[in-house]
Amino acid sequence: MTVLAHLSDLHLDGTEESAERTRRAVSHLTGLPGTVDAVLVTGDVADRGTVAEYRQAVELLAPLYERHEVLLCPGNHDARAQYREVLLGGGGTAPVNEVRDVAGVRVLMCDSSVPGRSEGLLEPVTLDWLDDALAAAPDRPAFVAFHHPPAPLGLPYIDRIGLRGPDALAEVLRRHTHVAAVLCGHAHTAATTSFAGRPLLCAPSIASTALMPWEQGPGASWKTHGGPVGLTFHLYEEGRLTSHVRMV
Repeated sequence: MTVLAHLSDLHLDGTEESAERTRRAVSHLTGLPGTVDAVLVTGDVADRGTVAEYRQAVELLAPLYERHEVLLCPGNHDARAQYREVLLGGGGTAPVNEVRDVAGVRVLMCDSSVPGRSEGLLEPVTLDWLDDALAAAPDRPAFVAFHHPPAPLGLPYIDRIGLRGPDALAEVLRRHTHVAAVLCGHAHTAATTSFAGRPLLCAPSIASTALMPWEQGPGASWKTHGGPVGLTFHLYEEGRLTSHVRMV
């Protein structure tokens, strides 16, 4: 069995509130009696994409790296140059795409961020990279991870800033039947739907929780702060995927 812990949307902004919420998730994972195979963070590590915020992320996530394999991809609040400088030790502004083999599965982290924009897009260079990386291991179950959901979730604000051009991604996925699921963030709520015939699973946000339209009163914000911190455990074994949400 492969077990992936899935976090998203830390929105670290230098405040104690955001730090404390991230510490809660990290403490839960480092305090587990057993281990998970990897911890996946699907974007919006930082809130404004500053070097200081990424340095805070390095400090807060350090206990995870000591015990678990950690996988990251950027979101719309992240900034590629600063993300690369602090988290990857490199430079440049090209899309941040990475593939890792973990406990019998392949996890492909794609950069769906668009500099200066809230909506997402998988650039042609990223789609070509994804196509090639999937083709390189056709017998290994694969999880495709990025920030922006490629399908509507019934959250009007999030759906307006979701992934643009999803049909191009769907074409890639349909060529690779070994893709087990698409894993995203951005929604600020645990959400499950399907895309291109695969499960599409969004992790809850560490920072805040999105409200459905019928949960919002007059003048209410689209999201709430405070309350429990959410994360998801994805279990994959012999072609079956099961996900469990935990609030900590």
